[in-house]
Amino acid sequence: MDRRILLSSLVILMAGLSCTRAVERVTTSVFGHLPTGEEVTMIRLRASGGMEAAIMTYGATVVSLEVPDRAGELGDVVLGHDSLGGYLTANPYFGSVVGRYGNRIAGGQFILDDSTYVLARNNGPNHLHGGLQGFDKVNWTLESLIEEPGRVGVVLGYVSADGEEGYPGELTVRVTYTFLEETSALTVDYEATTTRPTPVNLTQHSYFNLAGRGDILDHQVMLAASRFTPVDSTLIPTGELRSVDGTPFDFRRATAIGARIDSDHRQLSFGSGYDHNFVLDEGAAVAARVLDPLSGRVMEITTTEPGIQFYTGNFLDGLITGKGGRVYERRSAFCLETQHFPDSPNQPSFPSTVLRPGETYATQTVFAFRTDADLP
Repeated sequence: MDRRILLSSLVILMAGLSCTRAVERVTTSVFGHLPTGEEVTMIRLRASGGMEAAIMTYGATVVSLEVPDRAGELGDVVLGHDSLGGYLTANPYFGSVVGRYGNRIAGGQFILDDSTYVLARNNGPNHLHGGLQGFDKVNWTLESLIEEPGRVGVVLGYVSADGEEGYPGELTVRVTYTFLEETSALTVDYEATTTRPTPVNLTQHSYFNLAGRGDILDHQVMLAASRFTPVDSTLIPTGELRSVDGTPFDFRRATAIGARIDSDHRQLSFGSGYDHNFVLDEGAAVAARVLDPLSGRVMEITTTEPGIQFYTGNFLDGLITGKGGRVYERRSAFCLETQHFPDSPNQPSFPSTVLRPGETYATQTVFAFRTDADLP
């Protein structure tokens, strides 16, 4: 064979292989190793429209989420670290699945079926996000990968031992992340069963900045919530479901985060800004919508949960350096954590979070993305 023809054939073959790799929709790689030597796997999900999510087994964590802006340019809209080491040393729950009970439990204890259970007090006098080693600090099992027409995804599992972090019952948990290509949406499905009655409240704790830089004070937020749960000085709900009417907590119409965040309001002083559970209105088609006017990115959240925690990064303090050397300053991100209400195990008037043997805990939250050019 002519040498020029052979070289041309090789070039064409290599190009074809390169293209094949470029369009792989689900890939895995080693992201690092825990101090125990256990391997942490990174799973990348790629949608045909260009969106990409990187999810690691440690903490079932969304490490990156690439979303196009109004010009079609991809940008990472979640905070985090470039390497596993950052998640092990400087990680305020970046992108993790938190549990067994997301949010706070007053005094680090609760009574269930006449038995008192004592938990770690890892947030002042209270218990937060599952304790000292919650679900964000364990390496989940990669159970399966999903690659089907119209969707790609990953199923992660974890078995929480009876008594782990003080909670009763062996809890078997499964979290499924799925990209639905038609809707440009990342769907998160949670499922759990237990061997003994136990409270369960799982949520996804990504820190979002739809601009990918700067603060989030210009982001415009809509929350389909006519009420919120006011808190005491330690951020434990008082039990009241208070109307948002006439308060800085009224986001029923899109409002810039920074418009009222520093208002002279007792509740804002407790949280150093927004760090509150909003009671979602029944029947609302969209629980939350956020628009970044700079990039044009829009995120819409739908959920089967009754509440959503709106947190505006008030406790980020510039001491964490994240991806690409970016310093995470105060209010450089927001969280919208779909959930049952904080401290429900101690609040009989709140929707129950108790899961019993023979029942299945099943909730879903969808993060859908588009741009302001697509808005009505």
